[in-house]
Amino acid sequence: MRYRSCRPDDVEVRERLRALSRERRRFGYRRLHLLLAREGIAMNHKKLRRLYREEKLQVRRRGGRKRALGTRAPLSLPDGPNQRWSLDFVSDALSDGRRFRILEIVDDFTRECLALVGDTSLSGQRVVRELDTLIWRRRARPQTIVSDNGTELTSMAMLRWSQDRAVEWHYIAPGKPMQNGFVESFNGRLRDECLNETLFTSLGHARAVLCAWKEDYNTVRPHSSLGGRTPSEITAQAGAGHALHLLAIPSTTSHQSIPGLYQ
Repeated sequence: MRYRSCRPDDVEVRERLRALSRERRRFGYRRLHLLLAREGIAMNHKKLRRLYREEKLQVRRRGGRKRALGTRAPLSLPDGPNQRWSLDFVSDALSDGRRFRILEIVDDFTRECLALVGDTSLSGQRVVRELDTLIWRRRARPQTIVSDNGTELTSMAMLRWSQDRAVEWHYIAPGKPMQNGFVESFNGRLRDECLNETLFTSLGHARAVLCAWKEDYNTVRPHSSLGGRTPSEITAQAGAGHALHLLAIPSTTSHQSIPGLYQ
């Protein structure tokens, strides 16, 4: 004999609570409680707080300057290409000791490496230009982008870009890299199969090696998580059954307004 709780799951209340928290990202459970009461959902504030904490909707305390906060909704697995991209940075060194960084962009559904950008400095403005170039080249944009809380990815440039492009930005919890597990797994493959195997003599050499490895990773290398297939095969197969999130260029936007497009 075991105890079985008869307490209701409050599914409808939880769904409405999540919906309100997405609309009012800076509202705590007290204000959400008032909004629910206006809609006729009467509930004890202590019970609402318990549901609020179980759904992990707590509001993060802001710092001194304005930062991009991203979404508060929990992530779900994508079921098609171009629904969710993951971003991260890795660093390495040239043979003369100079350090350089690599921006990685990965499609979480197809595991395709969309971009490997190597340079000595990668600011938020540079990340914005690379994203615009990638979106224009693929003629599709993501619904959600996942990243950590690095200064480049929480800058005003990223906040303005995500709002202008209508792309949701999800920041993982500090100190929880496995919340961005797809790109973390890619980091290990990149470092083990490319960065640790090559002695880079110059930045141009590093870019050429990264470009060749990216092509091999997407079209030749079999992936165990994809049943031995390549990301290109998954992209081609899923493209017929999933509608891409196509890029809608505003009428006031021209090709020349996207910096770095033809570089």
